[in-house]
Amino acid sequence: MNDLITIDPIICHGKPCIRGLRYPVENVLEWLAGGMTIDDILADYEDLTREDILAALSFAARVTQTKRIEPLAA
Repeated sequence: MNDLITIDPIICHGKPCIRGLRYPVENVLEWLAGGMTIDDILADYEDLTREDILAALSFAARVTQTKRIEPLAA
């Protein structure tokens, strides 16, 4: 996993986030899907970098390469 994407159970309930900050990857993807550009995001969230946004996209691309998802037994 890219060092820019972290998963910590005490930050955002363990969702993949940007650099341990409280910016879940899913939020970044939603912003982009909603029409925001990378420059728009960077203007609104000054603690994020272009590399952070690209890391979120790369993470999402890797997740979609999953061949099969198996439910966990309780």
